Amino acid sequence: MQILVDADACPVKDIIVRLAKKYSIPVTMIIDTSHELYDGYSTIITVDKARDSVDIKLVNLLKREDIVVTQDYGVAAMALGKGAVALNQNGMIYSDNNIDRLLFERHIGQKVRRAGGHTGSIKRRTKEEDKSFEKALSKLIGE
Repeated sequence: MQILVDADACPVKDIIVRLAKKYSIPVTMIIDTSHELYDGYSTIITVDKARDSVDIKLVNLLKREDIVVTQDYGVAAMALGKGAVALNQNGMIYSDNNIDRLLFERHIGQKVRRAGGHTGSIKRRTKEEDKSFEKALSKLIGE
């Protein structure tokens, strides 16, 4: 098992590394060339800035039973299809029970935005979200 992270905009990298170190689980963080990252523990893979480069690299690296951290529902769906486990930065664990709905909602949101509409604003991250993520990742690790 390893933890693969769609790390470009991931706000919980420090939590991932802390828990991974505690349980000696390898971590691979994937970023594009517009980011720099070094945490002293993870393997960092840098890919070009082309659309979906990070996503494609992550999916190509993942194996059954890996843990994937991503905000991207498409990446989560592919991870589930390959037998991995996926969760988002707020601790939501993606599953066969919720992924279809999430992908559909993403599709509707894209249609609204293409038509010039707005689908909401980004909220400031909370400590409760960090705690939820840590609890979910700990559960997946088997703590």
